[in-house]
Amino acid sequence: MAVKILDMKKSVYDLATEFPEVIDIMVTLGFRDISNPVALNTMGRVMTIPKGSKIKGIDMTSVIAMFEDKGFEIINAPESEYAESTEAAVKSRAASQTEAAAKPANASERELLLRSYVERLTKGEDLEAVRTDFVENFKEVDALEIANAEQHLIKSGVPYQEVQKLCDVHSALFHGATKQEQIANAEKAVSASQQAAKRRMNGAADRKEAEFKVQDLIAEPGHPLNVLTLENEGIAEQIAVINRLFGDGAPREAITAELDKLRAVSIHYAKKGDILYTILKSRYDVTGPSDVMWTVDDEIRDELRQVVNGSLADDEWLERSKAVVKRADEMLFKEANILFPICVQFFKAEEWEEVGRDLREYDYCLLKDKPAEWEKASKEDYTHRAAKKGKSEAAANDDEIIFAGGHMTPRQIEAVFNTIPMELTFVDHVDMNRFYNDNGEKKLFKRPISSLDREVYTCHPPTIEPMVRGIISSFKSGAQDKVEVWMNKGGSEVLVSYRAVRDAEGAYVGTLECVQIMDDIKEHYKEQNK
Repeated sequence: MAVKILDMKKSVYDLATEFPEVIDIMVTLGFRDISNPVALNTMGRVMTIPKGSKIKGIDMTSVIAMFEDKGFEIINAPESEYAESTEAAVKSRAASQTEAAAKPANASERELLLRSYVERLTKGEDLEAVRTDFVENFKEVDALEIANAEQHLIKSGVPYQEVQKLCDVHSALFHGATKQEQIANAEKAVSASQQAAKRRMNGAADRKEAEFKVQDLIAEPGHPLNVLTLENEGIAEQIAVINRLFGDGAPREAITAELDKLRAVSIHYAKKGDILYTILKSRYDVTGPSDVMWTVDDEIRDELRQVVNGSLADDEWLERSKAVVKRADEMLFKEANILFPICVQFFKAEEWEEVGRDLREYDYCLLKDKPAEWEKASKEDYTHRAAKKGKSEAAANDDEIIFAGGHMTPRQIEAVFNTIPMELTFVDHVDMNRFYNDNGEKKLFKRPISSLDREVYTCHPPTIEPMVRGIISSFKSGAQDKVEVWMNKGGSEVLVSYRAVRDAEGAYVGTLECVQIMDDIKEHYKEQNK
């Protein structure tokens, strides 16, 4: 019978992959979260058994005894890993005290140190040299403090493009030269964020709740962090495919095909940019992620487009392809260890519900299976939110009209209608002309004021009236939702589109006629196809 070696330096995910029975043993010991596939695939990738035992308060002696009883041979247990002579221990403590004295003592000093890193990078100093110093001084610092310091730098006048360079330096906290170093660095960052979260989070009943808030939300089926983490797993899998091709020396065509699939990260990045970054910035004045991370997201997306569609020489193409894949990989760690903890520290329950509602408007990114629906996701539009807040709080002034998607004054509404590059006419549910827009330009289809509040059929000649009645009748019955007619009028190619207008419950409320001159659009595509 082969000996089963359990390496305590390996991540829980790696051990469970090698020995599936590890999951059941850990559950028996009290690690119930690990039975959740999401928890295993997220925190399990960066957490070791000794670290998890420390956080959970589970005695490592019992852990080792249980695994040995199940036939495992334990290596790299904490006792052997960290055992040292008394003399070495004294030296180590003395060195630690000296090191601590040399480190910045407070947030202000650390911010000055970050500023010095920006200056060093701007002057062209090697990135790895700055990374080394960064890890030395910031490995125990909470992610939010780093983000706040970057935000202060930007507000003090340091260009965000320069502060952005620190974003790549951050990755040194999570990426070591070896798998074990990656795990250790990630554990330190998670621990620092957990301790800060414990101090700041409202409603954290005890230490354990504060420490595991992020993991709890990730493990909640359908929660925004659950969905975003599942997408990150899909992104990680695609990156692994590409890296294998790099390692195998695969042909450019094969790698490009997989890089093209990776471009789906733009969907994931859009969710962060449109929702998470904007809430942090607009409601909590946390601008670091929006000013720095957002820019990196854009650069990754744009660079992927270049390596997929550009005509780069092979050597340059390979170098840039590897670099952008590495940046995309590092962004996974930045989200899990910086962005998500910051969001958890600030977002209220109702804001997560809003985020859940908004995420439904986006496609999923590199997911094989559709995630579970989150029952808590808000089903309210702006009118419901306004009703709860009261109009005085929801609207900027009293003459505003509140819609599902926001609020505007009648003057603004009319200006918007008149700016739309179409001739619009609305006929209500009883077939009466009720509205047309007017930007002051000459119309293809005249709309005299006298036509308003008149039955629409009286506005058409007898030869056309049956067609109009047929279209509206089909809209009312639900047989059709739109009818499009192409014609040449006044020397221009014109698209006339009739559309059924329905309310949120699907009830017919009228017909909208849209008249659009298509000459410029046709000319544009003609030029594109030359």
